[in-house]
Amino acid sequence: MRIATFNVNSVRTRADRMVDFLIRHDVDVLAVQETKCRDDQFPYLPFEQVGYEVAHVGYSQWNGVALLSRVGLTDVTDHFPGQPGFVKDAIADQVIEARAVGATCGGVRVWSLYVPNGREIADRHYEYKLRWLDALAVHVREALTDDPEMKLLCTGDFNIAPTDGDVWDRRFFDGKTHVTEPERAFFQQLTEAGLTETTRQFTPGEYTYWDYKAMRFGRNEGMRIDFHLASHPLAHSARAAFIDRDERAGDGASDHAPVIVDYTVDGD
Repeated sequence: MRIATFNVNSVRTRADRMVDFLIRHDVDVLAVQETKCRDDQFPYLPFEQVGYEVAHVGYSQWNGVALLSRVGLTDVTDHFPGQPGFVKDAIADQVIEARAVGATCGGVRVWSLYVPNGREIADRHYEYKLRWLDALAVHVREALTDDPEMKLLCTGDFNIAPTDGDVWDRRFFDGKTHVTEPERAFFQQLTEAGLTETTRQFTPGEYTYWDYKAMRFGRNEGMRIDFHLASHPLAHSARAAFIDRDERAGDGASDHAPVIVDYTVDGD
């Protein structure tokens, strides 16, 4: 089964590119982040016409996640248990954002995740990011305790560079989010909860994101922040992976590149 994750930075802007990507790479399941639209605005038809079922969670022009699958799409969930919310007013009810959608696709439980950015270290959004990651780790740990043989995949834009080698210049990020020890510690919690990062072994030294500013892509000044984190029964079946840098190039590209992994599951 070929599973990909792609922060598209607006699905309505890039639907045609996404369809071309799905066909070109023969993708079975695509996890999408930053769709930036409500459910009623999502362009379902182009994907359905080429054989994909769609589950989308979007409440506004911000965030938004989706799963596209041609191997089944059942038990859809629009947030994980314990997922915290956020609004700017600290004393108001904290609303769950469109940052997670889960479904079972061909026997694999897949979550498309858009982890909060964190903004600035002193911002409440940073603390929200840490709480969000902690809640995700709790859910993963409980799910795998209940079913140790579950084929579980948490994939998407994690907005964390887990090692200094995952950024083009560590000094550039001093005092910024994405590289702080607390963020990296919470990312590590996900592995301690029972997940394995499956892409690095096949793509050493590569990045998945390049800021639009300062010609970062042309200079290869990037970050590795998009991942596949799989439970052990699924991770052990990963047989190949690649980052589609070509999809980041050219006019109208997202600032992220898709990350694709081939897994061997029942029936492959």
